Amino acid sequence: MKLPAVRFALIIGLLFAAMASYGHEIRPAIADLVVADKGEVSLTISLNLEALIAQIGPEHEDTSESANAAYYNELRALPPAALQKAFTNFSPRFLEGLHLTVAGKVLPLDVAAVRVNQVGDLDLARLSELRLAAQLPVNYSPLSLRWSEAFGAMALRVSTATQADIYTAYLQQGESSADIALDVVVPQSGFSVFANYTAIGFAHILPKGLDHILFVVGLFLLSVRLKPLLWQVTSFTLAHTVTLALGMLGIVQISPSIVEPLIAASIVYVCIENIYSDHLSRWRPPIVFAFGLLHGLGFAGVLTEIGLSSSHFVTGLIAFNVGVELGQLTVIVLCYLLLGYWFGNKPWYRQRVTIPVSLLVAMVGAYWLVERTLL
Repeated sequence: MKLPAVRFALIIGLLFAAMASYGHEIRPAIADLVVADKGEVSLTISLNLEALIAQIGPEHEDTSESANAAYYNELRALPPAALQKAFTNFSPRFLEGLHLTVAGKVLPLDVAAVRVNQVGDLDLARLSELRLAAQLPVNYSPLSLRWSEAFGAMALRVSTATQADIYTAYLQQGESSADIALDVVVPQSGFSVFANYTAIGFAHILPKGLDHILFVVGLFLLSVRLKPLLWQVTSFTLAHTVTLALGMLGIVQISPSIVEPLIAASIVYVCIENIYSDHLSRWRPPIVFAFGLLHGLGFAGVLTEIGLSSSHFVTGLIAFNVGVELGQLTVIVLCYLLLGYWFGNKPWYRQRVTIPVSLLVAMVGAYWLVERTLL
């Protein structure tokens, strides 16, 4: 195995080794802010409470990467009442990092309720729900929300008593929302919604979607020629676009416990085929299309968690898909720049790059398949 394959294989190997440790992906919090007629504010945040308390910040993609991973695992094993108590001790720091600003002044928020699910499967992250409350002053417009950079990213939706989703945004760590006028509700522009959901879609691939990344890498490894790659990417794109839309419309709904192992299996299949075939067979695009249907359901699951405004449903759906496509194209470009451009025409490319790297990626997919079905 020569230098280019060694470099790429080392990256994949390190990822594989990291995943062998116990860890959960760090995902953005989902926040719903509702302002009632009399200025009563209810802020509900769905998040990984254990990661928050353990102070595992956005610089980590997975809880196992943090120096506080052991503490996180202890918290993850706690029953609901014990985790609620742990949050009570942590809550002063949390409230210090959460700023609801009204007409330029920070409005204090109080923790009204903490809902924690049962321990369940320790191999899965547990989502908890915080509900905070505040009372707005008489002149309470505009308002904005920001929380500490240490708490990670947030998908924010704002509603009033009379109108849902007057504002939606995907806030990167430490980013403040725009000033939101409540006295005269101005509909959020289509461009703003499009930009927000494009960013969400892109982030779901890079850096968060490692399984989708490795599937695209598997497609790339078959051949560095443009035609085979276009056939595969087009098939994959059409398929996941269909099931993303059907999933968001509620027409097709399949449990993640079924979808996620099949996504892992798709990685194994395309990489094993790369080892035994050096050309685009007539069956490859239809098979990639079928796997794309599965990946689309995975995308729909993520977007369902974040939510789509009814008034911007189509715009948000298209934008999210555009973001996913941009993420996938970025992966392909990076693969080409790392391997294809420099070594794609070498006579040893298949033996020293395609086959060993496909084998390593297949091993990662196989590990996920076992983890998602048996562990």
